[in-house]
Amino acid sequence: MQTYQGLTSNDAAIILKKDGPNILPEKKKSFIRKLVSWAVSPVSLMLIAAATLSFAKGATIDATVILVLFFSNFLISAWHESKADRSIEKLRQSLAFKAKVLRDGAWKDIAAADLVAGDVVELRIGSVIPADAEIIDASNLSANESVLTGESLPKAKATGDIVYSGSFVTTGRAVVKVTATGPRTNFGKTVALIDAAPRKSALEKDIISVSRFISIVSIIVIVILTVIFIAARLPLSSVATLDLSLLIAGIPVALPTVMSLIISIGVLELARKSAIVRRLASLEDLANVDLFLSDKTGTLTENRIYAERVIGFRNVSEREIVALARSTFENGDSNPFDAAISVKADEMGVKAYPDISIIPGDSERKRGTAVISIPEGKGVARKTVSLGAAQVIRDLCRMSPELLREFDKAIEKAATEGYRAHVLAIADGETERDMTLVGMILLADKVRDDAKETIRSMAGNGIAVKMVTGDNFEVSKRVAVSLGIPGDMVRRSVLDGDKADLESRFGSIAGFSEVLPKDKYDIVSLARKHHVVAVTGDGVNDLPAVKSADVGFAVANAVDALKSTADIVLAKSGIAVIGDAVIEARKIFVRLYNYSIYRISESFRLIITIAVIGFLFKTYPLTPIQLIILAFLNDVPIVSLAFDRVKALGAPARVNARERFTISVLFGLVGVANSLILLYIMNNVLHLSWPMMQTMFFLKLTVSGHMLVYVAHTEELWYKFLPSKQVIVATISTQLVATALALFGIFTAQVSPALIAFVWIWSFFWMQISEIMKWIKTKLFTHSESLQVGHE
Repeated sequence: MQTYQGLTSNDAAIILKKDGPNILPEKKKSFIRKLVSWAVSPVSLMLIAAATLSFAKGATIDATVILVLFFSNFLISAWHESKADRSIEKLRQSLAFKAKVLRDGAWKDIAAADLVAGDVVELRIGSVIPADAEIIDASNLSANESVLTGESLPKAKATGDIVYSGSFVTTGRAVVKVTATGPRTNFGKTVALIDAAPRKSALEKDIISVSRFISIVSIIVIVILTVIFIAARLPLSSVATLDLSLLIAGIPVALPTVMSLIISIGVLELARKSAIVRRLASLEDLANVDLFLSDKTGTLTENRIYAERVIGFRNVSEREIVALARSTFENGDSNPFDAAISVKADEMGVKAYPDISIIPGDSERKRGTAVISIPEGKGVARKTVSLGAAQVIRDLCRMSPELLREFDKAIEKAATEGYRAHVLAIADGETERDMTLVGMILLADKVRDDAKETIRSMAGNGIAVKMVTGDNFEVSKRVAVSLGIPGDMVRRSVLDGDKADLESRFGSIAGFSEVLPKDKYDIVSLARKHHVVAVTGDGVNDLPAVKSADVGFAVANAVDALKSTADIVLAKSGIAVIGDAVIEARKIFVRLYNYSIYRISESFRLIITIAVIGFLFKTYPLTPIQLIILAFLNDVPIVSLAFDRVKALGAPARVNARERFTISVLFGLVGVANSLILLYIMNNVLHLSWPMMQTMFFLKLTVSGHMLVYVAHTEELWYKFLPSKQVIVATISTQLVATALALFGIFTAQVSPALIAFVWIWSFFWMQISEIMKWIKTKLFTHSESLQVGHE
């Protein structure tokens, strides 16, 4: 059995019995927690009270329906949420950190969550320390413990010291023995003292405040109507039942489910586009981003060297230059420069000459050399070919003053344009003396094919892109120009100058080159004074910049420490992933925004209509059971809005509360007007009985309300941009259910098909009036104040 300084690989297995993971039916516990939480919520208690009052009055059927609807709504919501939860959990697992652990006599990569006390773990630079552990071997080890102590400077560690869960390795390596895991760690004990509720975004808080306002208004109206009904000598049990029913209908019952679903579905859509969200509140910040500070390598470029150009001297062809260059190294060489030349040779269909001997290139010689056989006349000649750094090959060559000037000019131009030049020379025999210059191959990290179009698209959506890279000025400038990033490339030295001057010219800068890690943090801090900033990072040194940005991205190859800090982790390379993430975040914003408009307008029209009719007729226009059924029928299309088809905003997303309130009230006033006019027609023209009028109101509120979804979800004419299939199916289904109840007299007074057709036509007519309200809103608000819709 393999041991490590006295620890056997069986230690973990022994301790697992007393310190292993708690394997319990988590799905069952989660369901029970949701059921208990739902049962004790204010809405649930009101529903139970309404059912109890109905039983007490002898309305057994009404009470039974209320309870069935109550449990049905819970099961549907729990099903939707559990689906989203399972998908989110899969995403969390995809981000789960691995630890290199000694198990069964061998080093294995296992999930950090599966560690137990006694495990032997290897740590390297950038590793997140997955558990509290004692160091049993270390080399130049230091760890950042800011998550625990707030101290940002790394702390040196030696054999025998303790390293803590949640910190990360900044230098060196170590082998440690786990002493505590999970809630038993120092970090776990600290977290247990903190409220674990996720931080809500400003938009979520805004919608919740709107719902609270609606609830308060509902309560005020109920209090006023209760006084009126009691004065009119209505039975107290009837008044109480009606009040509870209106409260249930007025309060946004589906709010938590809709909010959760809209955000969860957006997170899953982002994951399908290779962007995994770690902090949900960052989605709104991402929708607001107007400046993206991007790394160069891997994000704007492919992080792969290509042979971009071939330049020949003395009329030597490109094919000949590539064939000779390919002959200077063996197959399978991992040098990226050699690999680039191999790709170029394959693209051109040329092969290397047969080699006699090869001396591979290295950092000391700065060139690769080969003795090859070249057909010459009727025989074969031996030639020596060298490929390497310009200055080294230059010193090996015999050149005329004219050729030397041409050569130096070509090298200077290549450097100015940001290329790395590999120069090729050839000589007779097997010597590198008095060689003849043949040509040069210009190498560069190729710009990603999708980068230029993505930058153009982001600019069209109100997001400026600036490059922040440690690469040299010439290379950075070439990449910026090829991508069409507007402005001038500058060196990091500008950060040491006048900050006020730099701030004033910041908008005209395309990017910063030759930056150091601290410079990146300073650039983010400067940019945040006037912008909502997103930034990418890959190494430990990028942590300060990523943490200080409004949205921090960890690129696909980032170290674990950065992935654990970033708001969003990318599953693949390239700026296109980030562009997609911004668009999807804006769609999430639009869905939440549209939901808030619909919810405010629906509650407004329902509460005001009932208040006016209650004041005039001393009763409600709907029975308690009709109010409750209406509330649940409204929940179905409202929940489906989480899946709605929307267009992303064409500019950073911000809540315009005044505009939102205006359009909501306009929609609500249309609903109130059409209800009161319908009441007049039913009472004074059609002379319907009050039970039949209640049925007509119930049907009208359902049909008309769900038609409003089509109007409210888009800035365009409703028929030019229909909702998603899920929303269409949900609205049509609930409208048909309400129609069937009215047609067959289920929980309603039965009405004729002619009256039902009249309600549908009436609702459709007023739907067009609601459409006119959008036009009025655009006249009240300037284009800059309104939401700018982009593409799907």
